[in-house]
Amino acid sequence: MAKYIIKRLLVSLLTLWIMFTLTFFLMHFVPGNPFIGEKKMTAEMLANLNAKYGLDKPLGVQYLNYAKNVLHGDFGQSIQLIGQDVKDIIAQKFPYSLRLGIFASALAMVIGTVLGVLSALKKNTAVDRLIMLIVTFGIAVPSFVVATLSMIIFGVQLQILPTISDLSTISSYILPGFALSFFPLSFITRLMRSSMLDVINQDYIRTARAKGLSDKVVIFKHALRNGILPVVTYAGPMVASVLTGSFVIESIFSIPGLGSTFVTSITGRDYTTVMGVTIFFGAILILMNFIVDVVYRFVDPRINIIN
Repeated sequence: MAKYIIKRLLVSLLTLWIMFTLTFFLMHFVPGNPFIGEKKMTAEMLANLNAKYGLDKPLGVQYLNYAKNVLHGDFGQSIQLIGQDVKDIIAQKFPYSLRLGIFASALAMVIGTVLGVLSALKKNTAVDRLIMLIVTFGIAVPSFVVATLSMIIFGVQLQILPTISDLSTISSYILPGFALSFFPLSFITRLMRSSMLDVINQDYIRTARAKGLSDKVVIFKHALRNGILPVVTYAGPMVASVLTGSFVIESIFSIPGLGSTFVTSITGRDYTTVMGVTIFFGAILILMNFIVDVVYRFVDPRINIIN
């Protein structure tokens, strides 16, 4: 176990460093300057701003200096939000993204699992076909389309849910949470259905039924534990993708989260904020994948964690 954890940590750190390096150079290779849009910007003022943020130095020196600062927990100051540290911006904005992500993840896991089991048990019936129709729509349609349609129907036409969300009330979670969770919910439903259909045809399930166990015991005590393994595997990346993939949803519903801040930073070439958010989100993604690996080991003891 110890060797496995150390190996995974080293791979995770390497992955994070590659992500950091690629993002840094891609941001600086894109033509333009974060101060170009400023009004009445003289050459002297531009030079002073470049010097303030270290942009007047060679790119290699900038990279080494920034990497050194990051190792000390310093992501620098935002170029757009003057006077604010990037780590303070992350601390201020991320709770919005976190609350929305937890709500959407829980929605996807619970409803997706229930619909998947129901669809498997009702195979080739009208219920199964209806669920699969909804799932196909959810997988095929982008989240921003779902967000726009739900906003028009429930926010504009019916006027029963808010279209601008600050996540201060339960109702303000519903539309963005639904839009953000619709794809993973649909994917989990299909994944759970396929897994359950495979499990309930196994010999040990037929043996359990032959012994006279009720369908409830067979399904929820024996079949569900093994049937849910693929969903557990998908859960980590799903949670990370929901937490880090809410950029468009936050922008559509005007949620003051880290996702909308990231989009604004990219369009404004706010190098320091983009780098800080990328490292932060990258660390979340890597951490969730690591947790899933460990949890999967305990859920399915057949796995040799060393191999």
